[in-house]
Amino acid sequence: MNADRDGDRNPAEGRVESPSISSEAIMITTPEMEPHPSAAEAANPVVEADLVAGVGEPRAEEGQKRRRINLGMDRFSGLYVWAALIILFSFWVPDTFPTSDNAKIVAGDQAITAMLALGIIIPLAAGVFDLSFAGVLGVSVAIVAYLQSNGHSAWIAAIAAIAAGAFIGAANGFIVVRLRVNSFIATLGMSSLLAAAEYWITDGKQITEGFSSSFLDLGSKPFLGIPLPFYVMIVLAIIIYIIIEYLPVGRYLYASGGNPQAARLAGVRVNRVVFGSLVASSLVAGFAGVVLAARLGTASPDIGPSYLLPAFSAVFLGSTQIKPGRVNVIGTLVAIYLLATGVKGLQLAGAPVYVNDLFNGAALIIAVALAARSARRV
Repeated sequence: MNADRDGDRNPAEGRVESPSISSEAIMITTPEMEPHPSAAEAANPVVEADLVAGVGEPRAEEGQKRRRINLGMDRFSGLYVWAALIILFSFWVPDTFPTSDNAKIVAGDQAITAMLALGIIIPLAAGVFDLSFAGVLGVSVAIVAYLQSNGHSAWIAAIAAIAAGAFIGAANGFIVVRLRVNSFIATLGMSSLLAAAEYWITDGKQITEGFSSSFLDLGSKPFLGIPLPFYVMIVLAIIIYIIIEYLPVGRYLYASGGNPQAARLAGVRVNRVVFGSLVASSLVAGFAGVVLAARLGTASPDIGPSYLLPAFSAVFLGSTQIKPGRVNVIGTLVAIYLLATGVKGLQLAGAPVYVNDLFNGAALIIAVALAARSARRV
């Protein structure tokens, strides 16, 4: 009976052994949390090295013992697959695929999807979903088209669209942080509201008039044969990469997403981080909407949803590359163009029009499974 109350007694030494607290204690989840990682958590395990000194050293030693020559397959498998696809389609459709024109088309066409994917890296790093970014994109395009068609300048239209994106992100943040609604449900509901807003702004019709020529040049004018949106995307990628990889806010994002309880104990204001991540995601989506409006020169009430699946597929597939187990910028860009290469090659080979959704849907399922597997191994 005393042993039950006082702990396990070592008969040889005659003393009570107190239970030791290992580094794994940091990873214990609360009763409310699921025992298995969610999709967002799978793509972003906790960065404990930023929270507790010395955590991870034993695992590093184990990793050195188990290290084998794998040619970087654990980090760069996407690059190998991408190269294999290029070789495959170069032999399959040699007249159209391995050309500079095709490469420029793929680079330019994926700029908007890449911007959106880069934007949702931020909330996913913080451990929350943002399913409303496609709706923000559509509303942004609609605002730009509506204001210009009613005589307002392109600058005013662009600023209004970006401000609307920031406002929507703040609304998402308020619902998730203050009202404590699950981010998946909150942003899914918001996306439905934004779909209604698109129809209201455009009156359910396509807007094709009123765009200024200088504004359209920003979306279609090429530089070195590639449209300007590609270079805008590269600049955005560099900015986000610096923020999440080299600035303290990036460590706060990953810590909050991986283990919010440990992050709070370390002094991170998790609620502010989550709120800011949702605002940033919508802000990027609003900016991407301005660029898309300049590229298309038109607005329609259903322009946003088609970008939802490709962006998520790229982010989760990217979380298995370069830095496996967490969302990252370079891995996302690799995934974007890997998927685009596969889809474009199949289209040039004569595949039916539904191959885009089929390819991206399969990639999303595989990517989430691989991300969850990587998270369990971290």
